[in-house]
Amino acid sequence: MPQNHDDSLDAYSYLGPAGTFTEAALKQVPEAVGKTWRSVNNVGEALGDVVAGRSVAAMIAIENSVDGGVSATQDALANVPGLRILGEYLVPVDFVLVARPGTSLDEVRVVNAHPVAYAQTRLWLERSLPEHGHLPATSNVAAAIALLPPEGGSVVGGLADAAVAPPGITEHYPLEILASGIGDNPNAVTRFVLVGRVSAVPPATGSDKTTLIAELPDDRAGGLLDMLEQFATRGINMSLLQSRPIGDALGRYRFVIDLDGHILDERVADALLGLKRFSPRVTFLGSYPRADREQVTVTTRYDNQAFVEARDWLRGLIAGEPGEPDAR
Repeated sequence: MPQNHDDSLDAYSYLGPAGTFTEAALKQVPEAVGKTWRSVNNVGEALGDVVAGRSVAAMIAIENSVDGGVSATQDALANVPGLRILGEYLVPVDFVLVARPGTSLDEVRVVNAHPVAYAQTRLWLERSLPEHGHLPATSNVAAAIALLPPEGGSVVGGLADAAVAPPGITEHYPLEILASGIGDNPNAVTRFVLVGRVSAVPPATGSDKTTLIAELPDDRAGGLLDMLEQFATRGINMSLLQSRPIGDALGRYRFVIDLDGHILDERVADALLGLKRFSPRVTFLGSYPRADREQVTVTTRYDNQAFVEARDWLRGLIAGEPGEPDAR
């Protein structure tokens, strides 16, 4: 079990408090077992812990299968130097409706919910509580905590009657579950990444992902196509491509990119060299094992041997060899 005090250089930061989906993701990290877990309020604070050395790594959400990329995380990774993604972790996303003990479903008039959670449960809420009102909360756990009276006090008017919260919330707070499995999409998944300081790239496993952020050199027709060709011409699949405004002028965007493959793969390394010549700024955020452990496959013309043979062929031409075409 994690320690909740802050006396260890082996601390891990996560968006808390206890009971969040981020905590569920951190529980998947073997190296974090038995270490100090620092509950923080936002992505900036989590990454600040890593940069300052208060934590060896931070767990943050980066993508949701329903809502897409998490913009706060993507922007922070683009602007905070010296970071590397160490691994990715997937957490199925579902929700429960909780209330103070003794509350029944037909008594619920107002529901606390984080806006993202509300969007992912809206159909259930409209079907089960057609006249309910919504009070936005700052987090999924904060929505549940807001139902409880202050310490030593009593519940006062103006509070919601129920809250949309993560499963397992009743393990941490004295609330009752009114309904389970209220998410509208049973396949919803959130992808989390464990972020640490810059370190040597781990060996390729054959089941890897590479994350980077790149800017276009200028705002012109075909600029994005030129960037994407760096990957297409080398047989590299992109599992994520999302634009984010740089913020210094209209029409200026950076692109968050996930590639299937590892920087030590010949095709990925060659693509990064091409991208570096093309883009005024490329931020390499790491190559790390895929959460699903699915092997990345490529055709023969894009495997490592093809690139090695092409370089050998070029060296031969320079050395005066005839460079006759082979069977390939």
